[in-house]
This record gives sequence, C-alpha cells and structure tokens, in this order.
Amino acid sequence: MPSKLKNNATLRILLVILLFVAIYLILVVTLVEVERDSQQSNLNNYSNSVWYSLATLTTVGYGDLFPSTTYGRLIGYVLMITSIFIFGILIGQLTTLMTTIKENKKLGYSGTSFSNHAVIIGWNEFGWHVVDQLVGVGRRVSIVTNKKDDVDLIKEKYSSKNVFVLFSDYNNHELLKKSNIEEATIVFINMEDDTDKLVYVLNLKKVFPETEFVVTLENGDLKNTFLSAGVSNTISTQEISSKLLASYMFEPDVATYSESILSYAKSDGDYDIKQLLITPNNPYNGKSYQDVFFDLKKRYNSVLIGITKRDKFGQKKLIKNPLGDLKIHTGDYLIIILNGKAFKLLKKVFGVEEGMVKDRKS
Repeated sequence: MPSKLKNNATLRILLVILLFVAIYLILVVTLVEVERDSQQSNLNNYSNSVWYSLATLTTVGYGDLFPSTTYGRLIGYVLMITSIFIFGILIGQLTTLMTTIKENKKLGYSGTSFSNHAVIIGWNEFGWHVVDQLVGVGRRVSIVTNKKDDVDLIKEKYSSKNVFVLFSDYNNHELLKKSNIEEATIVFINMEDDTDKLVYVLNLKKVFPETEFVVTLENGDLKNTFLSAGVSNTISTQEISSKLLASYMFEPDVATYSESILSYAKSDGDYDIKQLLITPNNPYNGKSYQDVFFDLKKRYNSVLIGITKRDKFGQKKLIKNPLGDLKIHTGDYLIIILNGKAFKLLKKVFGVEEGMVKDRKS
C-alpha cells in the first residue's frame, strides 16, 4: 500500500532522529563528566558542552571552546565522525521520503478533487478514443489502470486539469476512492471479457451502491443480465457497428449524419447531440415541451428531440419527441441537436455544462 510505504519512510526518519538525539545527549553528558575536573577546560558545564557539540556536529567549528582532556578529545573525535554519518543518513532518508511522495503523486495516490466526472476502470486502445471524446466536450476523467507503464503515457497526452490517472489493483476498493469514484456521474467498466465485467460490477455495486455504471458488451444477449445487476447503460459494440454498416450500405447520407452527431462538435458549424440539465432557474422550467421545441428552433436553430424524466421510483426514462402537453421540470434532461455556436449560447441560458450531473441525496 502506498500509504504504508510513506508511513514506513517517515518512521525510519523519526527513528534516525531519535537515535541521533540519544547519542547526542549521551556524548554531552559524558563530555561534561570527563572535563569537570580539568582546571584548563571550559567544557565543565552543560551550557558550554551543548554549544561545543552543536558547533562540532554542524561542522561550524568556531574554536572558542575545546576539550582539554584525552577523553574529552576522544568524544570530540566521535562528534566529528558522527556528524558525517548523521547528516548522510538524514539526507538519504529525506531524499527517499521526497522520492516516495513524488512517486505516489505520479501514481495517483494523493487522490483527486474531481466531481461530476467520469471514471474509467481498465485501460486499452478503446479507452484512448473514449477519453478523447470526453475531453473534447470539456469533461474531466479519472482513469484507473493496473499497468504502471500506462501512467506515463496517459500523463504525456492529457493535461492533469482534465485527466487524473490512478495505478491500482482493480479490486482494491479503498484505493479506488482516490479517483473520487463516489462523486463521479458515471463509471465505465472497460475490461475485455463480459463475464469479468459482470462479476466486477456486482462486487463494486456492494461497495458503491449509489454509483451508476456503463459497460460495452461483446455479447448483446447479456444486456438484460447487466441491467439487472445494476448497470445503468449497456452498449453492444457489435450491434452499433452492424447498424451503422447497414445504414451506410442502404442509407449512406443517414449514416454519415448519424456518425457526425455522435462525436463532439469541434467547430461552431459542427453538429452534436447534447444532454442538458434543467435547473430551478432555467427559463424553460415549467414550460411545455412543444413550446420549448419551437423556441429552441426559433432562437438557436436547435432541435429538441427528447427528454429524460425520473419515474416515482427514481429511475430515469427517456421519452423521444413526446406528444401532448408534457411539462418540463427541474431535474429533467433535454436532448438537443445543435451546433457548436448554439451550444455556447445555450450553456449561458441553462447555466450548466452538458451531460449528467451527480445526484445529491440529502
């Protein structure tokens, strides 16, 4: 454990200091005793003896005080030689401690203060693409990897303002807290095998019951199993790729449009789908879905395509382009197609960033 390593290094330094103090006190007392009966000595009291020993240990050597007896000079030799070893040991221990602290910080053991962020547990080539998209829309990400070599590579590519990386055994739940997983809006389990993902989610859900999880599945038939295990969303990579491929074969323009709005808008003219939270101060709070639909189109050339509400059990439900006089309330999410320019304007109107926000339970 990193905390144990740090504590051990600190304990070693304390033991060295205590040993130094003990040796110092013994030498001071002994020096006074052997110099007490000498008429020529000025080290026959503790005040002068302490001054002489400190001047010797710090290699200052004023020469104003010095032992006059043979045994006193022997103690002086010991003080001189001891000072070399003591400072060498202290410097070595302090260097070790500073190196340990620096290494622990690099590996993420100092933790992060990120909140309303995404946590990715497991790192591979797919993870790079996911983080690129998240960082592209201004979201912060905590990455947990069990491969130390990944740490330097991740830190080289991403700024620490946007991405925090933690080196950890995935089953070390206490260490996982360093990623501030409890304050994350979503946790993406990025492991290779579907079975490993399911077992891991079940175990992690026991420790972090309020956390929402998302996984990708190689076997789409397992979707209901994962949803029953407490996973918020599942994505079948084969299902998505096959649908997109079929669309390219028969409706290439639709496929091109779908692909473009799935990624973040890199410029003001690029289109994207955004999910924006309705807060109490939102001007659309309390208005009907239809009125908001027309207002967004008129003012921002944006298209409202759906709304997410919570049912009486607290479960989110996505309603696609609803009919009737559906009212919009605090805590709802609006799903909007818009370009980068419109998004900049709507961010000021809504007063929030895009995406999910961590629920604050009283």
